[in-house]
Amino acid sequence: MLDALIKKLEGEVAVAKANINVYLNNPAGIGEHSDIVEAIEVQVEKMAAAEEKIQSIRENFMNPLL
Repeated sequence: MLDALIKKLEGEVAVAKANINVYLNNPAGIGEHSDIVEAIEVQVEKMAAAEEKIQSIRENFMNPLL
């Protein structure tokens, strides 16, 4: 179950990274986001939250010393 959750969270990281790359490489094509910096920040927050959850799971539940 934890492996499945980690994979889900890794997917969220990948989606956020893809969105950031679109914003950086083609900002003119994102008409509904007039504030690109804010849109990127939202994606960074999503990415950081998912990465933090992955780290927490690994540290607290997948540590061989437990």
